[in-house]
Amino acid sequence: MTKKREVEDVVVSEEANAKRQKVMDHSSPSLPPVAFENPLLPLASYDDDEDDEDDGRRGHIAEQVINNGGNKEQNGYSSDDEEDEDDEYHGRSQGKRNRAIEIRRDCPYLDTVNRQVLDFDFEKFCSVSLTNLNVYACLVCGKYYQGRGPKSHAYTHSLEAGHHVFINLRTEKVYCLPDGYEVIDPSLDDIIHVLNPRFTQEQVEQLDKSRQWSRALDGSDYLPGTVGLNNIKETDFVNVTIQSLMRVTPLRNFFLIPENYQHNRSPLVHRFGELTRKIWHARNFKGQVSPHEFLQAVMKASKKRFRIGAQSDPVEFMSWLLNTLHTELRTSKKGSSIIHRCFQGELEVVKEMHNRPIAEKRENGDGEHESHNIGMETSRMPFLMLGLDLPPPPLFTDVMEKNIIPQVPLFNILKKFDGETVTEVVRPRIARMRYRVTKLPQYLILHMRRFTKNNFFMEKNPTLVNFPVKNLELKDYIPLPAPKENEKLRTKYDLIANIVHDGKPGEGSYRVFVQRKSEELWYEMQDLHVSETLPQMVALSETYMQIYEQHQ
Repeated sequence: MTKKREVEDVVVSEEANAKRQKVMDHSSPSLPPVAFENPLLPLASYDDDEDDEDDGRRGHIAEQVINNGGNKEQNGYSSDDEEDEDDEYHGRSQGKRNRAIEIRRDCPYLDTVNRQVLDFDFEKFCSVSLTNLNVYACLVCGKYYQGRGPKSHAYTHSLEAGHHVFINLRTEKVYCLPDGYEVIDPSLDDIIHVLNPRFTQEQVEQLDKSRQWSRALDGSDYLPGTVGLNNIKETDFVNVTIQSLMRVTPLRNFFLIPENYQHNRSPLVHRFGELTRKIWHARNFKGQVSPHEFLQAVMKASKKRFRIGAQSDPVEFMSWLLNTLHTELRTSKKGSSIIHRCFQGELEVVKEMHNRPIAEKRENGDGEHESHNIGMETSRMPFLMLGLDLPPPPLFTDVMEKNIIPQVPLFNILKKFDGETVTEVVRPRIARMRYRVTKLPQYLILHMRRFTKNNFFMEKNPTLVNFPVKNLELKDYIPLPAPKENEKLRTKYDLIANIVHDGKPGEGSYRVFVQRKSEELWYEMQDLHVSETLPQMVALSETYMQIYEQHQ
C-alpha cells in the first residue's frame, strides 16, 4: 500500500489527493492498483464498463506512470491502449485505459473459431446494448458484443455460451475470455484481413493485370472486383452505381489505400473506402459483399433522401455521391479532389432569353404593340456528367398493332453539345440554350433522360440508343478546343460501365454491364447475380447511364 501511495503522489494533483483522502476517511473500498507494467505486479483488472469518470481518472494515472518509465510488451505483457485514440466517428474522447495485458501464443480455444459464421459487412453494434463503442465479435458464433470486462456483454456471453475467442472490431486485437489475455497467432491473420482488407501500392498496380479467381469458404469461386452486392431492400440503384465506379481506376486506387484519406472525418468517405477494399479483396470468406455499412452512412449523409426500402434514381444518386465525396475530400473551398480529377469537364453555355415585353401606345391611335428585348449570356460551367435528350417516341402503332421501338445513334443526341444545336428550356424562365464542351474529363459520364414526369404520372421513353463499346471518337461530332502547347488532344473513349433500367417507370429494376480490364471481358451484374456476357449484348438494352474512359 505504501508503494502505491508513492506512485500516486508523483502523478495525482493536490485536489485529486484531497478527494482520495476524503473517500478513504469514509472507509470506501480503495481504487484498484495502477496498471503500470511491472512483471512483479498481478495483472490489472479488465473492467471496461466501469464508471466513465473513474475510468478516466485511473486511466490518466496509468498513462502518467507508464510514460515515466514503463516499457511496452515487457515480459509477455502489453499495455491495453485500445481506447487511447479519439473516437472520430462518434465525437467522443474516452479516457485512456492502459492496463497490463498478458499476451499468449498458445490459446487452447483457437480450434473453436468458426469462419463460416463470420460476417463483418454489417454495422458494428453490440447485439444486446446496440452501442457501437468498444464492440467485439465472437469468433465462435459471429455475434457482436460490447466490452470484455467482468460486467460486459462479451464476458457474460463467454461464460453462458462457452465461447472464448473474441476480436475487437476497431483495434483488430484478439482476446480469450473470461481469462482476458491477448492472443497472438498467425492463424488469425486471415480473419483480420477480412475484417479490414489491406493493399500495398504494388498490389494495387497489379489489380488490372490479374486474371486469378478466388475461392470462398463455401467452395464458390469469385473474381475480385467483380463480386455481387446484396440488395438489402430496393437498393439496386446503389449497387449499380458502386459497380460502375469500381471500374474507374484512379478512383478505385485512391480508396484502396486508406492513408490517402486517414485524416478525413467523414464517415461516408471511410465507408466507401471500406466497401471498395472488400469488393477488390482476394481473400474474402464469401463470394459476395453486403454494402450495409455504406448504406447507413448514405442515409445519414443524405438526410434520408436515399434510404433502404425506397427505390431511387441511380443518376440522382451518382450526382449526389460524387458531389458529396468531393466536398468531404477537398482540403479547401476551391480545392480539387480525386472526384474532380476523374470526372470534371467544362461547358460553354450561351443563354438567349426574352426580357419582359414592354407595351407601347402607337401615336396614330392604332392600339398597342410589344417591343421584345432579347438578352444573351455566355458563361463557363463545370460538369460531372452530361444529360442527353432522347427523341420522343412515336404516338402511333404499326400495321401489326405493336409499338415501334425507335432507335437513335448516340452521335445524334451528342449534337446537343456542339455549340450550335438549340435546346429549349422552360425553367426558371423560358430560354434558348446552346452548349459546347470546352474541356473533356478523363472519365465521361453520360445519362439518357428516359423519365419525364407530368401532372399525373411518370413516363418512360423506350427509345434504344446505338453506341460503340470501343473507340467513341468525340471530335467527329463535337467541336473541341485546340489543345495547349505540349498537350495532346484526347478525344477517343471506351465504354467501361453501362447501367440499364428494366420495367415500368417508377418501378422496375436496374442492372449494369461492366468491363473487366485484365481480360477485356464484359460481365452483367444485377445484385448478387454476376455472369459473363458478349460485348454485342451491352448495346441491346435500354441504357440509362454510361461511363466512358479516355484513351491515354
